[in-house]
Amino acid sequence: MAGLSGDCFAHGGDLLPVEEAAALVVARVTPVGGVEQVALRSARGRVLAAPLVAQRDLPPFRNSAVDGYALRHATLSPAGETRLALAGRVAAGEAAGVLPAGAAVRVLTGAPVPEGADAIAMQEDVRLADGAVLLPPGLARGLERGANIREAGEDVARGEVALPAGRRLDAAAIGLAAALGAARLGVTRRPVVGVFSTGDELVEPGGALGPASRHDSNRHTLLALLDGLPVEARDLGILPDRAAATADALRVAAAAHDLLLTSGGVSEGEEDHVRVAIEAQGRLHFWKLAVKPGKPAALGVIGGVPVLGLPGNPVAAVVAFLHLARPLVLRLAGSAAEALPRFPAVSGFAHRKRAGRREYLRVSLRRGVAERYPRDGSGLIGSLARTEAFVELPEEVTAVAPGEPVTVIPYLGLF
Repeated sequence: MAGLSGDCFAHGGDLLPVEEAAALVVARVTPVGGVEQVALRSARGRVLAAPLVAQRDLPPFRNSAVDGYALRHATLSPAGETRLALAGRVAAGEAAGVLPAGAAVRVLTGAPVPEGADAIAMQEDVRLADGAVLLPPGLARGLERGANIREAGEDVARGEVALPAGRRLDAAAIGLAAALGAARLGVTRRPVVGVFSTGDELVEPGGALGPASRHDSNRHTLLALLDGLPVEARDLGILPDRAAATADALRVAAAAHDLLLTSGGVSEGEEDHVRVAIEAQGRLHFWKLAVKPGKPAALGVIGGVPVLGLPGNPVAAVVAFLHLARPLVLRLAGSAAEALPRFPAVSGFAHRKRAGRREYLRVSLRRGVAERYPRDGSGLIGSLARTEAFVELPEEVTAVAPGEPVTVIPYLGLF
């Protein structure tokens, strides 16, 4: 199980800046450890446990980048037409041999380059006549030594670190590993993350609603967000609004997981029991962030296992997840840090905010202009499905006007 040091999140102020909270998480949380060997087909999304060092050059031999004719650059006539005897043909997968003097060899894309050849003329730039390859004067002057030849090791050289430890394996990384001949990769063990929702008002989707109940969405949103991360996510259901039941469930779950996520129960209401349960059985390291939405977020430890309490309002839960749970999960999995994607845009709206806290507004993007969602409120989960990004307004900003530059965090790749 992962662990946190005893005083790593001590904070004297009332509100902890969100970046400071995230930095403390990354700096102090210990990766879960453990290595598994997986086939390439199962490696997507996993974290590479050790550097992948190239055992051979990539490409492994000199080869043609085009369909054309391999030749010696020195045989090209600088003034008139060049005439070279056609001395054979080499396709991909065939041996190339040696280029005869005063000759050219037909080569196809990916074919090895004959020994002695140091340039390849593209087939559309030459003509054939009477068993010879004819190159016009202009081509002879423009064709450089090494043209259209892919040198051995020009992509990755033997002995080079092709992929660093901590790299999350995407399609490009898996393709590179395959090209280097790796059939299996050593990846870190996936942290086991348990997810609770809290609240007597919550009913499972598909269940009958009472007059004061609603279907639970947060748990399913969080589980879906975790599906995009290198973890084993477990659905632990809904906790009732009872202090003893909440404390017991968290204690039992902590013994079988590397991280617990909850939504709701971390504010100051009479039925908010998660924060109290953490304090009673372990230690609460921080509570309340200088962010809107997402202020009531709490991190503590029960039995050495991190417990992250996210807000109960859906949009606030997502904001807190992206800034706290995401870096925490990546750290537990041994992944290199991955900053949230941020891009410049232009504001299409006016807004005023309080200084000293970071604020996130839901927007749609239209040709680089961020248009704000027409209704506010962190309980509007439909707003996330109908927008494309958050506008991030830093702590020092107090107002934004139409036409001003803003920073957006797009949902694509995160949701």
